[in-house]
Amino acid sequence: MLKTYQYEQLSAEDIDRLTLRNTDPNNAIQDTVEQIITQVEQNGDDALRQLALKYDQISLDALYLDEAEIEALAATISRQQQRALEIAFQNIHKFHATQLKKERTVETMPGVTCWREVRPIEKVGLYIPGGSAVLPSTLLMLGVPARIAGCKEIVVCSPPQKDGKVNGFIAYCLKLLQIKRIYLTGGAQAVAAMAYGTESVPRVDKIFGPGNQFVTKAKSLIQSRTQVSIDMPAGPSEVLVIADESANADYIAADLLAQAEHGADSQAVLVSTSSTLIEAVNQALQQQLGELPRAAIAQKAIENSYAICTTDITTALAFSNKYAPEHLIIQSDDWKRLVYGVQNAGSVFLGHLTPESVGDYASGTNHTLPTSGYARSYSGVSVDSFVKKITFQQLSQDGLRQIGSTVEILAELEGLQAHKNAVSIRLKDLES
Repeated sequence: MLKTYQYEQLSAEDIDRLTLRNTDPNNAIQDTVEQIITQVEQNGDDALRQLALKYDQISLDALYLDEAEIEALAATISRQQQRALEIAFQNIHKFHATQLKKERTVETMPGVTCWREVRPIEKVGLYIPGGSAVLPSTLLMLGVPARIAGCKEIVVCSPPQKDGKVNGFIAYCLKLLQIKRIYLTGGAQAVAAMAYGTESVPRVDKIFGPGNQFVTKAKSLIQSRTQVSIDMPAGPSEVLVIADESANADYIAADLLAQAEHGADSQAVLVSTSSTLIEAVNQALQQQLGELPRAAIAQKAIENSYAICTTDITTALAFSNKYAPEHLIIQSDDWKRLVYGVQNAGSVFLGHLTPESVGDYASGTNHTLPTSGYARSYSGVSVDSFVKKITFQQLSQDGLRQIGSTVEILAELEGLQAHKNAVSIRLKDLES
């Protein structure tokens, strides 16, 4: 059952505590991750093999699968399963293709022309989780915008399965994306391999992908120590459901469990204006839990989750903005009015018939989203994540005459004479 709090009885400190998650107070995770990063940086492929044996209990000869192996694995799944992946691929592509737009040129003054042009990040690394659940959908969510952006090299890493390979679903997604190699390494070591490069794994310029707290910590450390950037802090999954009296308790329970089954460190939060609804959701949770194959995992996550009862929907939304959830579900007949009040969330699901699962798989929106409150300042993955936008400017003779004196004055007041001279020397030539 969800532990329930009355919002009016919570202090500011209580709210801060409830909205804080996935902390590492004793630096235990950081210490482990730092050791792994150092090991991979120093020993390359040998370290990846040792860590695969330690964490995945697999002895690897080759650290990657080639195109022929991927083709063979892709052929092992049914046509119905292939078609489902194809539909997801098409919807994700259709949604993301609209994001690549050419910006117009602006003349800020007569003869002063400025514009931006888009350039793809040349080498990107995609981390596809493969712990208790293998996620081919994540490969589509990352691979599709990378392809649309035009990235020249796409490096994919995922933990090996017990047979030393990947499953057919991952393989079929690789085929759809025209990616001809996948590297068999997971966890913090995969992040380190893509950041530093090994004998097998190429070094990349930016690393993408969700993961557990070890993966998230590795990405943060790599970004602070190298020239490799990351998409965002994307750790254990979370959902917050806002529900009023019009909501369906069975739907809410199903949505909460959909996130809870990701892992024991996932979090599922219900904020409702109805104590009666919260009680009904708790009953539905117990009933639905017993029907889940991953019930033990989901149960642990639910034990670390909670419900909050508020007096009105506006207060519920205010708490949600404080929490800044990865996934926000608004189950209310009045959802249209509430949309404009959403300030902090990774992805939002509106109304009674929009489960978060559709965004995870096939509606078209991206499911690689900021967690742990980072939705206050980060967006989810998009085509923009895979490109750089470079500014250009060009001045005509008239343009330099128009803007020259302004730059000279500003450079002089800042005490930067060489800046002023760079303009003055040109103006002098124009006047001669």
